[in-house]
Amino acid sequence: MNHHSEPKVSRIQAAVLRRRGGPLVIELLDMEPPRDDEVLVRIVASGICRTDIDFCDDWYQGPDPLVLGHEGAGVVEQIGKSVTSICPGDRVVLSYQSCGQCLPCRYGRPAACEHFWDANFGFRRLDGSNALQRSGVRGHFFGQSSFATYALATERNLVKAPDDLPLELLAPLGCGLQTGAGTVINSLAVKKGASIAVFGTGAVGIASVMAARIVGAGPIIGVDIVPGRLALALDLGATHGINRHREDIATRIADITGSGVDYVVETTGNPEMRRMAVEILNPHGTMALLNGEPSATLPGGRRILGIIQGDAVPQRFIPYLIDLYRSGIFPFNRLVTFYKFEEINQAIADAKRGETIKPVLRISPA
Repeated sequence: MNHHSEPKVSRIQAAVLRRRGGPLVIELLDMEPPRDDEVLVRIVASGICRTDIDFCDDWYQGPDPLVLGHEGAGVVEQIGKSVTSICPGDRVVLSYQSCGQCLPCRYGRPAACEHFWDANFGFRRLDGSNALQRSGVRGHFFGQSSFATYALATERNLVKAPDDLPLELLAPLGCGLQTGAGTVINSLAVKKGASIAVFGTGAVGIASVMAARIVGAGPIIGVDIVPGRLALALDLGATHGINRHREDIATRIADITGSGVDYVVETTGNPEMRRMAVEILNPHGTMALLNGEPSATLPGGRRILGIIQGDAVPQRFIPYLIDLYRSGIFPFNRLVTFYKFEEINQAIADAKRGETIKPVLRISPA
């Protein structure tokens, strides 16, 4: 069989963002076949991440409608002729995109790719082209746009998945869970016995909590406003939970630790929470901001660290997280709620209310 022939698929279904705030509408689009370095993936499932929701809410109405989604998982249907590490029929998890050419990429640090912003948020390939051009829609979000029945990706943002676990479960490993766990394990390299507060116990926050438990940190303090999310954080590794609508964070943390904390993982993006994080840091403590902004040093040797994707190399870190899941110490399945593809707007609404921690769309049969 010639795997490089013209694909059978050029028409895809995709959830399209046409106006700020949504709703997303599932439409038929035309997609170009994979280029030499690209892989066509039939998407089985896609997680919905806070970044997708923020784009829906804050989109400035750019020139073209968008296809979002960046936690895809699926089956490879076709490969370009220069692709060597992936074969048709492979089951894959899709993660963030990198250029593969710059110095950080060549040194094995793709999260520090010099073209990270363009490759993931440019809604086009790095050469400026767009595979959904014929439909007047832009894709390539995080090098995938996985709110669709098919996506184009590259070897750099694909991770082979084991055959014995459902793809719909593995989908959210590609961004949120990798970012949360990677921040604690890779970026901060939290040591046994270090104290840590996690602001926001959504999917990224709870992944941070589970990772903190795995490395032996303590106390592990979850902070949120949704009681159900705090309860789950406590169940999955937090030693203490603080509802900031009911308690003063600084006072409660001082009660728990006798001082402040060594680390804060700030997942909320709320400026008030960020100020609070700095207040509760011990001298020489570190706050992780997950938006990749420049790092800074504060009085007392305290540091603010801007982190992207938990400094994870997906091809190494995602299999590691799968091993932790198998061993029972990273039970991320407890965060997941499944939805049909056509329920995408309901899934987003549930996530915004805090009712669902990690929505995953079932897009096509495995």
